[in-house]
Amino acid sequence: MRRCLQLADCGRNESRPNPMVGAVIVADERIIGEGYHVRCGEGHAEVNAFASVVAADEPLLHKATIYVSLEPCSHYGKTPPCADLIISKNVQRVVVGSVDPFASVQGRGIERIRTADIEVTTGILEKECQWQNHRFFTFHKKDRPYIILKWAQTADNFMDDHGHAVAISTPFTQMLVHKLRAEEDAIVVGRVTDEREHPQLTVRHWSGRNPVRFVLSHSFPIERLMKECRSRQLQSLIVEGGRQTLLSFLDRGLYDEIRVEYGHISVGNGTPAPPLPQNLTLFSEEKYDGNIIRRYIKA
Repeated sequence: MRRCLQLADCGRNESRPNPMVGAVIVADERIIGEGYHVRCGEGHAEVNAFASVVAADEPLLHKATIYVSLEPCSHYGKTPPCADLIISKNVQRVVVGSVDPFASVQGRGIERIRTADIEVTTGILEKECQWQNHRFFTFHKKDRPYIILKWAQTADNFMDDHGHAVAISTPFTQMLVHKLRAEEDAIVVGRVTDEREHPQLTVRHWSGRNPVRFVLSHSFPIERLMKECRSRQLQSLIVEGGRQTLLSFLDRGLYDEIRVEYGHISVGNGTPAPPLPQNLTLFSEEKYDGNIIRRYIKA
């Protein structure tokens, strides 16, 4: 299953909005096939894993186990059901990392395979498998994108210098911000920040696609933003500020992760950084160029 997770991660940017999935086929204590979901609209992990099995190993399939990080699909989408493919290959056993939360699946793939008298084991490295697709899981379970609140603050806890923009991030940590943008579907700032700073909100210092850009205003409030994300299948959202925009999400409890860059400079006065809520768990801490980046996950 750990190999499934490694494979799945290869499709991190191109599989969206589909989940990342990896599959490994084992027979006689040997991997005879493996694959992952490369790109949305193309073959799923199971399809690619079976396609990788060489002709000399195909007779082994009847006693093989296929490991899949996410439940095989049971419906016709852009590709046929993977559950049916697995049944047609007559494998001996299927090991699943996590049940698929998508409404068209939700255990139906597992049920279909078991009905065909194939042994199915579930819940292997389940937390790891779910976390790998936390955007996908949040979107389908909570009917909204996975929301990341992000800001930088000075050593004395301000977001600017007496109301004027100040460079808190270093060139390297700015590059990491662009990497984050490339990994998420959408990004939003408030109207005041947009008018004062004219942020591009692109990935120009990294590679990948630019997130869909939104600006909150009285005519485009949070409720409309959430509706727009749902309708456009945008499964993750970065909230970059300013302070009032961040507080509006905090006050509504609309966040899953908070990423704060703590700078090493002090300014004496300015716009106070938002207070961190109590229901957070420190997920990671990294130090670059004198700055500290902490990621907090909502408990």
